[in-house]
Amino acid sequence: MKQTPIHQVHNPDLLRFMPPGVRRVVEVGCSSGALAREYRKRNRDVHYTGIEIEPEYAGMAREHCDVVLDLDIESVDDDMFRAELAADCWIFGDVLEHLNDPWHLLARIRRSLTVGAGYVVACIPNAQHWSVQARLSFGDFRYEDSGLFDRTHIRWFTRRTIHEMFQGAGYAVEDGVGRVYEEPQRETFLPIIRMMAVAARADGDRAVADAQVFQYIFRCVAA
Repeated sequence: MKQTPIHQVHNPDLLRFMPPGVRRVVEVGCSSGALAREYRKRNRDVHYTGIEIEPEYAGMAREHCDVVLDLDIESVDDDMFRAELAADCWIFGDVLEHLNDPWHLLARIRRSLTVGAGYVVACIPNAQHWSVQARLSFGDFRYEDSGLFDRTHIRWFTRRTIHEMFQGAGYAVEDGVGRVYEEPQRETFLPIIRMMAVAARADGDRAVADAQVFQYIFRCVAA
């Protein structure tokens, strides 16, 4: 199945959370190499490796990365993590939700990182978004070509389970942000989401705040 469509636009929030002075970066799912292009403007000494499962996309990314490997990251053996993929920082821009076992992969990467000086930066869609909750309320869970219901998504995460995934794999969440967009229609649903959370004996304010986030970006450090 074809992955997310190719594009030349980078995620500016993901770029903002990338550590500025790391020596070696590996970006999984580098697409056209747009993020590599922008990061190298800030860190000209970096060695940037892109990993891209789509051969067409990998060819485009080679213009901006030092190395682009056309492979499935979940098939990589431990020797490759210690050699070709040795890095200070790993990037997953809307990728972890496409993997079969992101928990296991993050734990394997953690073993190759230096405590306190090795990073993972990730952008992950939010399964708790109000639109997902609204559609689930009447059974309209239909896969789409892009967005939160992207048909290539295998895993689904919320703010809470993202934290649990990283902590369970051996990382400390150092910083993060929720990407919230202008969506006037959500105001109809937020009071209902609050009531559901309170009925479930949960924090209504927290539930409303989390329901507004479309994607989360986290920078995690090896603990």
